[in-house]
Amino acid sequence: MRIAQIAPFYESVPPRLYGGTERVVSYLTEELVARGHEVTLFASGDSHTSARLVSSSPQALRLANAPMDELAAQVLLVEQLIREADQFDIVHNHVDYLPFPVLRRRARASLSTPHGRLDGPHWGRLVDQFPELPLSSISFAQRRPLATANWVGTVYHGIPVDSHALRPEPGDYLAFLGRISPEKRVDRAIQIARLSGVPLKIAAKVSTLDQPYFEREIAPLLDHPLIEFLGEVDEAGKDELLGNALALLFPIDWPEPFGLVMIEAMACGTPVIAFRRGSVPEVVDDGVSGCIVDDVAGAVAAVGTIGNLDRRTCRLRFEERFTTGRMTSDYLELYGELVGRSPVWSPVIDIARASPRLARMAPNGQNPDDERTPASA
Repeated sequence: MRIAQIAPFYESVPPRLYGGTERVVSYLTEELVARGHEVTLFASGDSHTSARLVSSSPQALRLANAPMDELAAQVLLVEQLIREADQFDIVHNHVDYLPFPVLRRRARASLSTPHGRLDGPHWGRLVDQFPELPLSSISFAQRRPLATANWVGTVYHGIPVDSHALRPEPGDYLAFLGRISPEKRVDRAIQIARLSGVPLKIAAKVSTLDQPYFEREIAPLLDHPLIEFLGEVDEAGKDELLGNALALLFPIDWPEPFGLVMIEAMACGTPVIAFRRGSVPEVVDDGVSGCIVDDVAGAVAAVGTIGNLDRRTCRLRFEERFTTGRMTSDYLELYGELVGRSPVWSPVIDIARASPRLARMAPNGQNPDDERTPASA
């Protein structure tokens, strides 16, 4: 199958440091190539891939020595896509709505996977304007604000089985991994650590946009003997941080679309203490791969018991539900449906084929648009 993957160009594919979407696109692209598909990746020029690379900017925009204007890079991407769109059996778009006009007019078949929140007013107008374009969500919670969109499936993220090693014994510190922003609530993580008396290691990106928030709200909280701020870490640093932690803290205050760091922790055998928002009830199996809590007090109580969870079982739950192999098989099934013919790829054995995939039903068997579904934010 001839497949185009359209990635964001703010980070390289895969990203050198922080970058969840770009990392997922990289995993998917490499697995598709490994399965024998002809893949073209539209991404920044400093990306590394076994697919054919088409770039609209020589470097990822965030870490470039001479940053390119973002709008200029977007215009160039659209032009490149216009020239090539009809050469692919399907175009898989990961950059929100930017390519919608091209996909409508030039692509033989397309699938768009938004990776962010969808409760902004512009999304409703876009769905009304492009009602025929197929969308796939990364959780059932993510799609709730756009119930009338043309959803054709939900595919949970996956990461390679060998990307993280199991650490069967719990560590003696808590971990926070992600970015510093109001909705990620690292201030809550610090509060939980101080109240529980357990050290906290913070590995996080601070963007230019969030720098004032960091300096005003977070930096003053770092001057405490239990708190260690590491900044951004690479993949080796991430594996070390997560694998040797007692638990990952995920104290979010927004409708999280997925939360890649949760499955990265689970791959290490490290359980997650997460607030009940967005995708959390879909990703974390409460009492198995972590604890779902409703407030800081609940999180502090969970710190005291989280070490009782079996880390091998936590790792097994990751292998059952959140591997790259499972994710790729799910997307390929959608691709086959959208191009209007039976799948032509080679079958791949994956231990997670029985997990929730792209079924139209939510994990508990209810309609994903039913307000009673516990995956609601």
